[in-house]
Amino acid sequence: MKSNYKMSATKLEKLSSKEIGKPVIGVFATCDPRIDSDSRVRASNIVKMVANAISGKVTMPDHSPVKVVFTDVLVDGEKQADEVAEQFKAAGVNVIICAPDTWAFPQLTVMSLLSHFDADTPFNFTTGNSGPRPGVVFTHATNGALAQTGRLSHINVGSWPDTGLEPEMTDDTRDALIDWCYAAITYQGLKGRRVVVFGHDSMGMETALPHVGATRTSFGLEITRLDMKLLSDMLQKKSYDGSELKKLRSWLEENAQSIELPDSVDSDTLDQSLALYLIVRDLMKDLNAVGGGFMSQLEWGSDARGIPLPVADIMESLFNSTFDHNGPKEVIPYATEADVQALLTQLFMTWLSGGNPPLFMDFRKVWESKEVKNLCDQLGVPVKGDEDWIQKGFVDGVNSGSASFDWAAMPGTSSREIMKKISFPKAVEYFSYLGNSIHFKSPGGIEGLAARLAYSSVSGMFSMVWDEASTVLPPEKLAQAICDTANPTWPHTFVVPKHASMLEYKQYAPANHFHMTWGLKRSRLQYWMDFANVLSVTPWGDKPTFDEKADRPLPLLYLLNGGEDQTKLFRKK
Repeated sequence: MKSNYKMSATKLEKLSSKEIGKPVIGVFATCDPRIDSDSRVRASNIVKMVANAISGKVTMPDHSPVKVVFTDVLVDGEKQADEVAEQFKAAGVNVIICAPDTWAFPQLTVMSLLSHFDADTPFNFTTGNSGPRPGVVFTHATNGALAQTGRLSHINVGSWPDTGLEPEMTDDTRDALIDWCYAAITYQGLKGRRVVVFGHDSMGMETALPHVGATRTSFGLEITRLDMKLLSDMLQKKSYDGSELKKLRSWLEENAQSIELPDSVDSDTLDQSLALYLIVRDLMKDLNAVGGGFMSQLEWGSDARGIPLPVADIMESLFNSTFDHNGPKEVIPYATEADVQALLTQLFMTWLSGGNPPLFMDFRKVWESKEVKNLCDQLGVPVKGDEDWIQKGFVDGVNSGSASFDWAAMPGTSSREIMKKISFPKAVEYFSYLGNSIHFKSPGGIEGLAARLAYSSVSGMFSMVWDEASTVLPPEKLAQAICDTANPTWPHTFVVPKHASMLEYKQYAPANHFHMTWGLKRSRLQYWMDFANVLSVTPWGDKPTFDEKADRPLPLLYLLNGGEDQTKLFRKK
């Protein structure tokens, strides 16, 4: 029978680049169809309470809030599971939170709802630890069922009042959920995004290679590779706004501690370095890039067979900073020497922290306690012996490229005050004729995570070597002497790991670069490693296996399959 029904296709509306790829968090609750009406009202109110608890508290790297939606449809069975799934898909939900307050039937509710979504969709149970109301009983039943099927899920058994129509969760419950959300939106929000890397693998560093297939498979990220000839041509053609270049140059001159320009050619080279930032910034914006990298050595500026071009240090640092000549801006993680594993490390940690600036460093000299004491004696620097930088020692983290300006001062310092602490000396050593590097000494007392992503062709998996860390700043005479032993014209950050000994740190560094992001909690990194199936590497003898005040609880899936590492290896197959 021929149908007379006719329908026109629907034309979709265009999206702005800001709307593309943003994660959406959806909150719902299961319920028992046999319970009384007040209990159903309470269950519905809890959904709204959970959604409001995280709304505005989870942000993108540009500090815009992640969209949080909820539904008042209580999932009693298959019909409601299908309805909520359609609501969530229509809203673009790709991170799911279930907040049960009553018993429900696992297969009829959560299992049916999740069948509508990809198997790696982040899923969380957040529930009160209630005696009279068995939401927590349902949570354990369903979490166990999901683990049996091989599906990863996390549970947040928190606390809110057992009675009352409008309970409120505790701060600890909310904070644990927020940490999970940051990991989930980092994992989902970076799928389909891209980074832009100029040039091939610099200096023959195998640990810097762009493992395109593995990166795409593990993280959903694309790596766009552009030849540096394009940048050379665009510099020569002056493919940038000349008036903006003057604005950037004036801003730098007015705010920096000092700029070393001994000859007129050095002034021209500085302009080229600044123009490079404007060119690359516009190229990356055109490609919707969330991060980048620049090869530099050898072809760009230090191979005498070619035409020397200006160092990219200032450009890279500006990308990694929270401000530039136009005011506050989003951090765009950037890696010197086209170090893609560095770029990925910085990218993930910046997103996990809600947009905090990353620090790119050479893993330079590890100063053990005895060496520091000996240098103090040589210099006549008096010490008590109980200083943290004496007790344990520290790593001299130093690399002019990618050194975020923010790390010249404590978090929260104004851009004007930060710039007063930064000088721009003429580059020396390998780059003596190519422009200006960046110099500052990071203050002591900055806390965060120091880490480095690594890849192995044996397993086909990525690993993250990490530890909590803090910065120290020895007395000026000692600090300057340490800078002089490495490169005095580069920025220096003295890093003390929390759990690793200096011997362990020297032995287990996975590459010649490492990275630090302040204000990043280790539970967020652990949740993200669960989602991305990244191996967690912490071979530090002093690190406890589990600290309930800092670590996320192990997913049940891991416990049922022989442990975290073994389960991740199974999941890779």
